[in-house]
Amino acid sequence: MFAVNNSKEIRTNSGIALVVDDVIANLKGHEDDFDAMVFSCGDAVPQFAQHTDEPYNQDLMAVIAAFGQKGKIMIGHCAGAMLFDVAGVINGKTVAVHPLAKPAIQKGKATDHESEVDGNIYTAQDENNIRTMMPQVLEALK
Repeated sequence: MFAVNNSKEIRTNSGIALVVDDVIANLKGHEDDFDAMVFSCGDAVPQFAQHTDEPYNQDLMAVIAAFGQKGKIMIGHCAGAMLFDVAGVINGKTVAVHPLAKPAIQKGKATDHESEVDGNIYTAQDENNIRTMMPQVLEALK
């Protein structure tokens, strides 16, 4: 697990303290070491919007773009598809995204479905709908 932060010590929006494996800056250039990326959104988008120019968010966009360019499996929920869109990896692909983030999808096609699988992109509207794409995710990761 990589923190989109300068520190491996993070706090969730619900106040839970976590120490993750590393920070996103140290994932750059090591995309080939992984088969897939899972972007767990939570309330990340407001934080991203407030800190767009921070180096760790720029690193996040670079890592997402690199995973997409390499055709790696990319899994996201809630507004994860929105960040995939910003990074330019869902061009023309169909995605599920939280209804509030749907208008932000510019390069892909946002649907109202619980989840969508389009090539290497696996998206769910929210955490409650991840279950609807898990069989396809597990099959792809075999």
